[in-house]
Amino acid sequence: MRRQAPGGDAPRFFRRGRLSVRATLLLRILGVLLLVGVALGGHWFDRAGLRDNSDGHVSFLDVVYFTTITVTTVGYGDIVPVSDRARMFDTFVVTPIRIFVFLIFLGSAYSFMLRQGLERWRMSHVQRRLQGHTIVCGYGATGEAAVGELLARGTSPDCIVVVDRDPQRLRVVEGLGVATVEGDATHNAVLESAGVRNAAAAIVTAGRDDTAVLVMLTVRRLAPAVRVSCAIAEVENEIIARDAGADVIVNPISFGGQLLAGSTKGPHLADYVADLVTRGGRADLHERPVAPHEVGRSPAEVTTGQVLRLYRDDECVMLDDPAAAKLEPGDVLIEVVGVRR
Repeated sequence: MRRQAPGGDAPRFFRRGRLSVRATLLLRILGVLLLVGVALGGHWFDRAGLRDNSDGHVSFLDVVYFTTITVTTVGYGDIVPVSDRARMFDTFVVTPIRIFVFLIFLGSAYSFMLRQGLERWRMSHVQRRLQGHTIVCGYGATGEAAVGELLARGTSPDCIVVVDRDPQRLRVVEGLGVATVEGDATHNAVLESAGVRNAAAAIVTAGRDDTAVLVMLTVRRLAPAVRVSCAIAEVENEIIARDAGADVIVNPISFGGQLLAGSTKGPHLADYVADLVTRGGRADLHERPVAPHEVGRSPAEVTTGQVLRLYRDDECVMLDDPAAAKLEPGDVLIEVVGVRR
């Protein structure tokens, strides 16, 4: 069954501003009322300088009418200022107020009609151009670390889209220049808005194993070829995550425990593993296909780094296996490359 976003509305691909549309509109309405109130107060205070050509009496309703007409137009001539003070007030106070009110009206029309239309067009243009990007589903502690590591490894912010239901979290990541989609990643429309069909990879850090599995099933249904990496908290759920279509499963709790236990066997093990898995270390892990000039050679003859593992037809081939004596086309190497700082 196709899952839709709540309320039936398509999720928005956006970079959120500081003020909401409602707050901005309210501030502009208050500004207009304040300006009209200044003009109304001035006219009422100096109502003796006004003349009503219809009955000769200027009431409060006449002042309200005259103020509204004067602020929005040049007036109809039925009520006119006759004293010098009333004329100067209209010249130096009401006329600037009229200009400011028009500017507010024009600015509102631009902000809420033209600019939003242009912004929607720009976002749709960005969405159409999304190709080979990485989608991060969930911006909690693990998702934040994943985005930070992607940026540290040189991934352009234009190639990252973060999906989360919490607008406060999205405001944080937008400061990094990363595109965001507000919504539930278990819904088809949300992932489609993030361009999942054209993505190269998806990182699922939902915070809950059941939610993560549902997100993976949704990703797999929409984009079977996308490489999916998933964070799973419970060991018994790793098999379920694998069945749901995860290509890579990372258990932060289990991994941390293994690293801590391994560090008791040697004081430098944890430091070396941290070097391998983070960009800031002195060694990097690289995964790459065998180059044409390396075909027929042994892993020991690779000059770009130290080969740790060899994958052939998605199966791990140990380096001491006779089958690994010579590299073949299509092999994938996992190698350690030193980093000079």
